[in-house]
Amino acid sequence: MDAYSSYNQIMMYDDDKAKTSFIIERGTYCYKVMPFGLKNAGATYQRLVNKISKEQIGRTMEVYVDDILVKAPKRGDHLKNLTEAFSLLRQYRMKLNPSKCTFGVSSGRFLGYLVTQQGIEAHPRQIKAILEIKSPSTVKEIQSLTGRAAALNRFLSKSTDKCRPFFKTLKKGQKDKWDEECEVAFQSLKTYLTSPPLLSKPVPGEDLFVYLAVSDSAISSALIREELGAQHPIFYTLKALLDAETRYPKLEKLILALVVSVRKLRPYYQAHRVIVMTDFPLRSILHSPDASQRLMKWAIELSQYDLLYRPKTAIKAQALADFVAEFTPSAEEEKLVSKKKESSRADKASAEPDQPRDMWQLRVDGASNQKKASNKIEKNGMRIRKMGRS
Repeated sequence: MDAYSSYNQIMMYDDDKAKTSFIIERGTYCYKVMPFGLKNAGATYQRLVNKISKEQIGRTMEVYVDDILVKAPKRGDHLKNLTEAFSLLRQYRMKLNPSKCTFGVSSGRFLGYLVTQQGIEAHPRQIKAILEIKSPSTVKEIQSLTGRAAALNRFLSKSTDKCRPFFKTLKKGQKDKWDEECEVAFQSLKTYLTSPPLLSKPVPGEDLFVYLAVSDSAISSALIREELGAQHPIFYTLKALLDAETRYPKLEKLILALVVSVRKLRPYYQAHRVIVMTDFPLRSILHSPDASQRLMKWAIELSQYDLLYRPKTAIKAQALADFVAEFTPSAEEEKLVSKKKESSRADKASAEPDQPRDMWQLRVDGASNQKKASNKIEKNGMRIRKMGRS
């Protein structure tokens, strides 16, 4: 659903009406309602819809500015949720634009994406915009292509590597604006977009998996879920490396790819246990006594999440084809990997197998104010609440 002239549904504060004054031939006028164009108009309207629908957001509704989505897992519940939404809008005298509203559908466009029962798809209009354009010949056309590709980054695995030839042509001093390398990358991008991946929705409580990959100029990751032996992508992340980052050892680039994935997809990592699928001993490298300051910083950042490290298994999904090989290690990196693996095996062998391991889980929620601090600790299913003065 779409709100009708959304900003204009908010009345202006009397003392601020004069600030919206404008002069025309017939005299001086001011707005009685909040006009479009004010710096804080969007934030003000978002606060309004968040406040009035706070009980429904995440349960039966999703709201972004003037776009309202009413959802239901079952068709029979949809009318009930719509009735609740209409009652809420009527209570606050909010109006809708009927020509932009659609009801009772199993899929629809929301925030530029096509949301279906199966997951999130790239909108066909965005894909068509790339498939139908000819090979660019000017800087403006190349910029248009990169902008359209950037809008689909969420659906493109290793998109930085796929689009790198386009960005190279935009650098200052570049003589050949469009060469054979660009044409090959352009046709490869079109081929990929003929069957873009469907992004799945994770189920609460299930384990997720992350695959990593690095190149000389970029790092990438793919967060996936598994269902009945099939692998379904949830989100692709990417980052073009800065000049200093391109000189990192490849193992550190691999860890950086994990850190970037955690930062961009933090809600997923907070709500799920994530298994890092890698053939390299990243955990041993992060917790090595001789780890660099940068690695120690990353280790501390990653320690707040429930991460497991496992060797990669067979990749079955075509959407993960770009993550078959993380990178090709150099001779020095192979020695380091072998050393870390031997050290890890030695640590496991030195453990006493007959002695049962007592697994502990410690979760601390430190809520505090100026007068007191509260530490709620959950340990092995037993909750302890400790109150103290700060």
